[in-house]
Amino acid sequence: MMMPHTLQSVGYLAGQMLIAMPQMQDARFSRAVVYLCAHSAEGAMGLVINRLFNALSFPDLLEQLNIEPTPLCDPIRIHFGGPVEAGRGFVLHSTDYVQDTTLLVDDQVALTATVDVLKAIAEGYGPKQCLLALGYAGWGAGQLDQEIRKNAWLNAPADEELLFGLEVEHKWERAIAKLGVDFSMLSGEAGHA
Repeated sequence: MMMPHTLQSVGYLAGQMLIAMPQMQDARFSRAVVYLCAHSAEGAMGLVINRLFNALSFPDLLEQLNIEPTPLCDPIRIHFGGPVEAGRGFVLHSTDYVQDTTLLVDDQVALTATVDVLKAIAEGYGPKQCLLALGYAGWGAGQLDQEIRKNAWLNAPADEELLFGLEVEHKWERAIAKLGVDFSMLSGEAGHA
């Protein structure tokens, strides 16, 4: 049996949140909070955790996949995970649910992108905490590092409430506040000593 993939993130930001700076030019990421699932010399991958995808409900998605929900089914909301592979689903979740294809980001958070996790949620035995996203945010080798140097993103430690909390509308402000920063004072200029 294969063991779940564990991410080694020494020197990189996997398991952290990226917080878009107020002057973010890319409208897809304006005021976005992205949970980084992977970050290495080869690139980075994350999920936007503060945008809902209102065009499709979880019951509709289950119906499209021919999955029958049970009365124990958790009616989770679907998020816009990012512009890459927008038709592909990703479940960011607590590590109480792990399968062979699960990527363990850290001790608390994992990522599964198979239909099996959706079946488990529909049948009431999925992860305790989860966030379902369609699409993801991706960066090529060095691209995210360059964007951070250009002051496009801040990073902060992730916490369970920000990741899985139901109040999506104010996650950006709450993520900024975690840093102890007044976002009205943020500048788009990078400082150099």
